[in-house]
Amino acid sequence: MPLKKDGHVHTPFCPHGSTDELELYIKQAIKEGFNCLTFTEHAPLPKGFKDPTPQEDSAMKLEELGDYFESILLLKERYQTSITINVGLEIDYIRDYEKETTNFLNEYGKYLDDSILSVHFLKIKDQYYCMDFDDKTFNEMIVETGSLKVLHETYYNEVLHSINSDLGNYKPKRIGHITLVNKFQKLFPVTFSNEKWILDILTLIKEKNMEIDYNVAGLRKEYCGEIYPNDEIAKIAIKQEIPLIYGSDAHSARDVGKNYKYFEQLSNSK
Repeated sequence: MPLKKDGHVHTPFCPHGSTDELELYIKQAIKEGFNCLTFTEHAPLPKGFKDPTPQEDSAMKLEELGDYFESILLLKERYQTSITINVGLEIDYIRDYEKETTNFLNEYGKYLDDSILSVHFLKIKDQYYCMDFDDKTFNEMIVETGSLKVLHETYYNEVLHSINSDLGNYKPKRIGHITLVNKFQKLFPVTFSNEKWILDILTLIKEKNMEIDYNVAGLRKEYCGEIYPNDEIAKIAIKQEIPLIYGSDAHSARDVGKNYKYFEQLSNSK
């Protein structure tokens, strides 16, 4: 049977997600015909890093990690004849905290089957922002950087750093939603080209033998309406033989496997 995988799924351990039980996510995946599912909850933020969101709810707490692993392992065994379940995490790349992130991965990476490395936080003038939190925060970041173009460049530069970073033997091999900076593009239209940045990112991902998170969550975002990355970029990645892994980025059970048809269409167009 060909692999049908949702490689980016959140859980009730996410403080900004739903309270849907883990089993509901699994049942939805089976219902949608998936034979592989990776739970990738937001990993605890690096020691010493202060979450800049108002509720400080970007990630699970370190003390919850044991329960998270244990809960998934129990279901992994329970559903082993129906679906392959991977224990995973979505790791935040924060350049000033590479050492702390490496230490975390050295301690907990051995428990992971799969994982994602993503950029959500950007440092601007000594202050951190969660760039995908809301449009107001995004606008503040534009003001602080000086222009939308500079903000895009800042984001893509950070993605490049994440790919190049040495986070040890357990560094995630998949880069999350590489065009997340487009989340509010209907409010802040891009009138310049990011082609050079994108090509540099794809080239480096290829060199490092990494994967790309084909993240359909952008289709569900009011001011985005686009997959991260869009089909134009995804087709370039395919030509470079970079693996694209479908990810619903579901924060509720109903979104598991959503809009998989776009991934199928892309795969069939090779």
